[in-house]
Amino acid sequence: MSRKKPIFYGWYLVGLMILGMTLIYGVRSSFSAFFPHILDKFDWFRGTTAIMFSLNILVYGLTAPIVGSLVDRWKPRKVVVIGIFILSLATAGCYFASELWHYYLLFGVLVPIGTAFCGSPAFHPTLINWFGKRRGLAVSLGQIGGGLSFAYVMFIEWVNTSWGFEYSFFVMAGLVVIVLLPLYLIFFYYRPEDKNMQPYDADIKPSDIEPKVAAAVPDWTLKKALKTCNLWLVVFSDFCYWGIGNYLILAHQIQFAEDAGYSTLVASSVFALFGVISILGQIGALFSDVIGREKTALIAVLLAMGGLGALMSVQDTSHIWRLYFFAITSGFATGLFSPTAIVGAADIFHGRNIGAISALVLTGIGVGGAIGPWLGGYIHDVTGSYHIAFLISLAAYALAGISFWIAAPRNADKIRAKALQ
Repeated sequence: MSRKKPIFYGWYLVGLMILGMTLIYGVRSSFSAFFPHILDKFDWFRGTTAIMFSLNILVYGLTAPIVGSLVDRWKPRKVVVIGIFILSLATAGCYFASELWHYYLLFGVLVPIGTAFCGSPAFHPTLINWFGKRRGLAVSLGQIGGGLSFAYVMFIEWVNTSWGFEYSFFVMAGLVVIVLLPLYLIFFYYRPEDKNMQPYDADIKPSDIEPKVAAAVPDWTLKKALKTCNLWLVVFSDFCYWGIGNYLILAHQIQFAEDAGYSTLVASSVFALFGVISILGQIGALFSDVIGREKTALIAVLLAMGGLGALMSVQDTSHIWRLYFFAITSGFATGLFSPTAIVGAADIFHGRNIGAISALVLTGIGVGGAIGPWLGGYIHDVTGSYHIAFLISLAAYALAGISFWIAAPRNADKIRAKALQ
């Protein structure tokens, strides 16, 4: 009688990433929930208040390459544990914030540093190291936590309304430490060799692997990757899609719905639905292994533009289906695009320095995210409407699709051969 083959350890890391991203990025996503409460309590301008979210994303993007280099060259487990402590302490500290600069420092600077140290900049290269042939599937499943982080906001909103929004910072910080710290210490291994194991497809003969994987070419260095337009096109794509497109909308989505006359509960439920549906998109992103990264990204862009069009048509409470149409289409689009961009970069630049290189893609999100939330709030303060801001997001989505297509992960083998010859 044959023994049942044990579950490959990399799948445990996928599960850990799902849980980690839910709780870690739930802190960032919670901004949309406590943003209206802060405005009510302190009567600050939307544009200046939203800067804390812009700062969060900018600092995250600037920190991501540093984390990518650290996990490539230092001790990855120490990096993620340091991140957990920074994130939890900074989040809990927001409870005591009473001035705008307090939020800028805690939520805008320290929280994203902690997020980068224990979040995607460490986990994406981890899964890339553990998986080869199934890389698209693994990263797509791991990204489910990003969608759950939006649904997590419903729980935070319940805490806000039941106890007061200040207490939600203690709750989020406590969950990060109590749940994630022991799991990271037990299960997190950056490379298969750290656990005396081999990657998922290590037993496949070179002749069975796609030529682009089996080709004997020199490895990428960060310096060589920076000289390619392909890397910068992927970075620009995330800059447009997430930074100027998604984050402009997500930072103001709940407030926009409340302005139209919807209750906080309804507005938060739309935000949560966006996250839940994005999970389906993240699962669907595994088909990028079949139809190609560019086609998957193009589908995502078209869906995002259609969803935003529905949101822009909302003026009152007479057509609630438009809010849910936005949540479904845009949520699915975001789920499709996020892992596809990461895996597309990995197709071209996989190797020993993938941590630092893939983290640069997140820098595009950070720089764009520094502009998007603030820009949406500023435009509303000046015009009294989000219409112009949402038009800018539409254009950003289109640019994201165009730049990713030109980056051409489909030609990864040719790009590598030309750049590394």
